[in-house]
Amino acid sequence: MALTPDDVVTKQFQHVRFKEGFDPDEVDDFLDEIVVEWRKTIAENEELKAKLAAYESGQAPAAAPEPVAEAPAPAPTPAPAPAPVADASGGAAASAGIIELAQRLHDEHVAEGQAKRDQLIADAQAQAASIVAEAETKGREELARLERERTTLEGRITELRQFERDYRQQLRTYIEGHLRDLDASTNASGPTPVSAIGL
Repeated sequence: MALTPDDVVTKQFQHVRFKEGFDPDEVDDFLDEIVVEWRKTIAENEELKAKLAAYESGQAPAAAPEPVAEAPAPAPTPAPAPAPVADASGGAAASAGIIELAQRLHDEHVAEGQAKRDQLIADAQAQAASIVAEAETKGREELARLERERTTLEGRITELRQFERDYRQQLRTYIEGHLRDLDASTNASGPTPVSAIGL
């Protein structure tokens, strides 16, 4: 299928997400310039084809006066006629080259965007794994610290309970000793008469 200027005008490109691309207005303006030049080239090509056909058919003596009377100015153009035809084919080739270049640039940008996306995902996953590993390490360290603290506190509680038992035992022994001394002093003195108490 031959590519026409209308194909360039109506061509729709897909938008690329998560990626910078060309300015759509600049692309549209450039494509408009291509279309104008392309249409000029096609018009020149058709004009030259018509002149060539007229020239070839005008070789007969009867038809010779008509093109000469009609076009005195284009008389010098038959000599440079091959150059514009070459320019027309060159213009079409240039347009095709530009479109191919644009497609190649588009593909490169898409590939670059996908590579960048993959790199960002890989970096995010690595960072997430690092954060999780760091959190797990901190959690284990905190649990170990709390376990050490618990062991220390349990040891301290055991010491305090032992101190309480020893203190109670010493207090009991002390009080019982005084009670024995009191009983002994009471028995040694014997019963005290009421008159001695002063009643």
